Amino acid sequence: MSRVLEVKNLQQNFALQKGILDKIRFQDGKIQFASEMVHAVNDLSFSIEKGEVFSLVGESGCGKSTTAKTILKIHEPKGGKIFYKDTDITDYSPKEMIPIRREMQMIFQDPYSSLNPRQTVHAMLIEPMLFHGITKNREEADRLVGDLLEKVGLRREQANRYPHQFSGGQRQRIGIARALCVNPELIIADEPVSALDVSIQAQILNLLLDLKDEYGLSLLVIAHNLSVVKHISDRLGIMYLGKIVEQGTKEQIFKNPLHPYTRVLFSAVPTINEEPIIEFDDLIGEIPSVIHLPTGCHFHARCKYAEDICKREYPNSFEVEEGHKVSCHVVENRFRKDKDHRVE
Repeated sequence: MSRVLEVKNLQQNFALQKGILDKIRFQDGKIQFASEMVHAVNDLSFSIEKGEVFSLVGESGCGKSTTAKTILKIHEPKGGKIFYKDTDITDYSPKEMIPIRREMQMIFQDPYSSLNPRQTVHAMLIEPMLFHGITKNREEADRLVGDLLEKVGLRREQANRYPHQFSGGQRQRIGIARALCVNPELIIADEPVSALDVSIQAQILNLLLDLKDEYGLSLLVIAHNLSVVKHISDRLGIMYLGKIVEQGTKEQIFKNPLHPYTRVLFSAVPTINEEPIIEFDDLIGEIPSVIHLPTGCHFHARCKYAEDICKREYPNSFEVEEGHKVSCHVVENRFRKDKDHRVE
C-alpha cells in the first residue's frame, strides 16, 4: 500500500484574543505586552495508507477539527511536517495548494452552514469541476453533475434546488457530492453524521464506505461517537489535549484498549442487552486548560493510576504489538514487567 498522508509532530496554536488592558504587564519598570496561546494541537503524528479509513477520536475540544483544518492548511501549521504522497506541503503557498486541495477534500460537520444558500446544487458542483479542469466543457459537466447526484442518492432534477429545500441528510449528501466532484484522493470527514438523525446516520456512513471502495478513496474521519468509529474505521487514534495517546487497528483498540483515557471513553459507551466494552472507569478532576498545559503527561491530573514520573515527563509512544502504540508510563512499565517475568 502506498502512503497518501503523513503527519509528523504537527503543532497548532492560536493567540488568545484579549482586551488591551489584559495584555499589559509591568516588568523591570517597563510596560510589556503579554500574549497567551491556546495549544490546540501538540506534537501529533500519524499516517494514512491508500484506501484506508483512519479515525481521530476524542472528546470535544481535544483538537480533532483543528488538526483537519491544519492538514488542509486552512490554518497554517505552527510546527511539524505534512506530507501528501511523500511531498512536503507544510510550507506551500495558497497558490501552490490549489492542485493539492483538488486531491484533498473536506466534508464539514454542519451540512447547512457549509453550503452556499445563494447557489443551486448544480452551481455548487459545476463550478469546481470547471475551475480544476475536471471536464472538457460545460455540457459534459452538466451530465457529470446528474451522475454524481445519483451516486449519492439524490435525483438529477434536484440539481436546480437550493440548500434550504433539502433535509439535513440530503444536504450532507450534497456535501459528499461536492467533495467527490473534483476526483479527490483523500477526503477528510469532520463529524459527518453528528448533525443528523440517528435513522440517517447509518445511510450516510454506508454511502461513504461504498464510495470509498468505488473511487479508491482514503478517508480521515473526525468523530467522538465510538459506534460510528467502529463501523467505518480501519485504524484509529485516540486524542487528548492535542496529542494521540493511543493508536492501532480497530480490532486492537476495541478488543484491548490500554491507555487510561481510552478505557474511560470506552466505558462511557451506552449498551443495550450486551456486555460493555469496558466496565465503568471513572475520572478524577477536571479537564486541564489548553492555555496552560500540565507538565508531564497531560492526562496525569485526571488519571487514578498516575505515578510520580507521569507528572514530570511526557511518555514516549510505546509499541505494545505491531501497529498498536500507547503513550503511557504505567502501561509501558506494566508491559515490561510482564515481559521480564515471562523471560524468567
